[in-house]
Amino acid sequence: MSETTLGPDGKHRCRWSDTAPEFIDYHDNEWGFPVGDDHKLFEKICLEGFQSGLSWRTILAKRENFRAAFHHFDYDKVAQFTDADRDRLLLDPGIIRHRGKIEATINNAKRAQELVKREGSLAAFIWRYEAREDELAAPQTLTTSAASIRLSKDLKKLGWKFVGPTTMFALMQAMGLINDHVEGCAIREKVEEARKAFKRPE
Repeated sequence: MSETTLGPDGKHRCRWSDTAPEFIDYHDNEWGFPVGDDHKLFEKICLEGFQSGLSWRTILAKRENFRAAFHHFDYDKVAQFTDADRDRLLLDPGIIRHRGKIEATINNAKRAQELVKREGSLAAFIWRYEAREDELAAPQTLTTSAASIRLSKDLKKLGWKFVGPTTMFALMQAMGLINDHVEGCAIREKVEEARKAFKRPE
């Protein structure tokens, strides 16, 4: 997946962007741009967990349903979910009705509250794992990295679930902790500029 594809507008993009019509907008305007908002980071952790064993296209198509079901991933609200809420979500056809993943989201909301109380913000914690250039190979040739393994290990120690190294690497790619757009992609330079301008959370 290290090559580009020519889009309908004549721009070269990462090849995966042409595998589904909705991917171009996601590729051009979201994937790889740095994010420092706690709720957006929590959302991505949860959605990457739901994606496990599935395609991102499936999750992206249901993203608005997920946002409605989980109060836009406000972890303070999700942490208050009861068994009745879990059972309600298991009957919701708009999301992935996987008991383990739903329970993990509720659990992770509680863990997020604990982490924010201790660290000040979720973003401050996650951005400590920003990948160093010497840890990475050519863009889109890895599915894990030393940084994603560390992040996964540390989150698991804190009681988080569905946060394996591959899931965390996907989080880091999407949330801008690395610029994994391939060389020659029209968006790579835009992401790099955004990363340079981005103020790392402390």
